[in-house]
Amino acid sequence: MSSVRKFVSTSFGWSTEIIGFLCRIVLVTWAVLAIYYSNLPWGGPRTILAGAFAAFAIWALWLSRQRRMSVVFLVMFSAVVAWWIAIPPSHNRHWRPEVAVMPRAVIEGDHVRLTGVRNFDYRSRNDFTVRYEERVVSLSHLIALDFYVSYFAEGPVGHTFVSFIFDNAPPLAISIETRPEVGEGFAPVASLFKQFELIYVVGEEPDVVGVRTNHRQEPVYLYRLNASAEDVRRLLLVYLTRINELADQPEFYHLLTNSCTVNIVRYANAAGRRGRFDIRHLLNGLIDSYLYHSGRIDTTLPFDELRRGSLINEAAQAADGGADFSQRIRLSLPTIVLP
Repeated sequence: MSSVRKFVSTSFGWSTEIIGFLCRIVLVTWAVLAIYYSNLPWGGPRTILAGAFAAFAIWALWLSRQRRMSVVFLVMFSAVVAWWIAIPPSHNRHWRPEVAVMPRAVIEGDHVRLTGVRNFDYRSRNDFTVRYEERVVSLSHLIALDFYVSYFAEGPVGHTFVSFIFDNAPPLAISIETRPEVGEGFAPVASLFKQFELIYVVGEEPDVVGVRTNHRQEPVYLYRLNASAEDVRRLLLVYLTRINELADQPEFYHLLTNSCTVNIVRYANAAGRRGRFDIRHLLNGLIDSYLYHSGRIDTTLPFDELRRGSLINEAAQAADGGADFSQRIRLSLPTIVLP
């Protein structure tokens, strides 16, 4: 019996040591990255300061035998946290033209007037004519919702966005994205440390979809969601509220808490969705599997067959520049779902 107690005591001690070690690693890593990605305007000092903090933390937590050094580390860590929390988002930066205009919505009864609707004319990925427009849509003519999954490279992580479908007008695409400055590109780790503001790109499908399929060469999949017109209207109103909030008050994008799929699920919940959290909400390159197995998209075909048929790149490239772009990309789907 004593040997069992000894084993349990030893195992508990080792477990406590391992957990403590991992917690210290997490705290040091977070603080070092927070300093490196801070709002100091010069890259060199940020790197030096981050390196100095890492060196001090290693000495204080693992090499020094003075217990008070752990307290000193916690004080310094708290100072970094306070600094990081105080970094504010901004609307005033040198934005890339694709995200330079924040959209707004004015709801007047059944009609919604949207400004800042993106409708660029692309000649290549980086060669385009900038064109932001105004558009009016009718809530009573909103009938369905389409869901897109786009990949930088096929795998467990992608980008998701939606198109609201009307019976009297072209679809309206809304994509929740980072708002990079000129010269910036998306970086997953940096997006965890207040490096990008948030924007809801409102645009026409030949732009928002076509730039991905035809110029960035991203695989793009399109699915019609099994949602009632009433639920879709509620969802659009949630989106419009958030669009106006962002136009008034900037926010930071965060890969895990304020990003595309996380927010789509959050707003679907607000509009009446019922369902639990699923890891595929974060590993959003697998989100179409979640949609299929939860019955939120068509299940009359086996999933693999549905997914193969939902790849729209070939149809989008054939429809490039056409006024019927939205109709033609849907004609290629296993189950035809015209706007």
